[in-house]
Amino acid sequence: GPPPQQRGRDHHAGIELDLRDAYHGAQRTLTLHGAHLDEAGRLVNEERQLQVTIPKGVREGQLIRLAGQGGPGLAGAPAGDLFLEVHFAPDARWRIDGRDITQKLRVAPWEAALGAGVPVHTPDGKTVQVTVPPGSGGGRRLRLKGRGIPSSATPGDLYLELEIAVPGAVTPEQQAAWQALAASYPG
Repeated sequence: GPPPQQRGRDHHAGIELDLRDAYHGAQRTLTLHGAHLDEAGRLVNEERQLQVTIPKGVREGQLIRLAGQGGPGLAGAPAGDLFLEVHFAPDARWRIDGRDITQKLRVAPWEAALGAGVPVHTPDGKTVQVTVPPGSGGGRRLRLKGRGIPSSATPGDLYLELEIAVPGAVTPEQQAAWQALAASYPG
């Protein structure tokens, strides 16, 4: 009798994205390598290009399903699916936790002590003005609600972790300023 129909196998692959792709979505071209049997039963290697739409709001470890792009089916059965597992390229600028992002924010000692408006470059490519409250210490976290990875339900948050950057005293004026500071805080 005719050979039984058998659906093609599902294939799995990883795809590396930039965090910005999660904010805006992206188009990627994948090159898939596969093989099929020709009429004479010989194994023929093939490679094909595939356009992939990365949806906005993807998360680390999420699977993107490309229907019918897996292994071929037997005897006219449908092909399997291709599942792409999302990974974000390592980036020293931020930590990713689900939909929440933590990013370091360097401020000068006087900005931390007196409070300041500081421009911040966020992972979505925008620049926002952030208010550093007076009396902030290093390690303090400021929360920017809804500025993490987007989602139709609840977007993540962006956390700014304050890092106090201590400027050097190079010029005589800078040395005098540090000496005056030291004198105003007697031990």
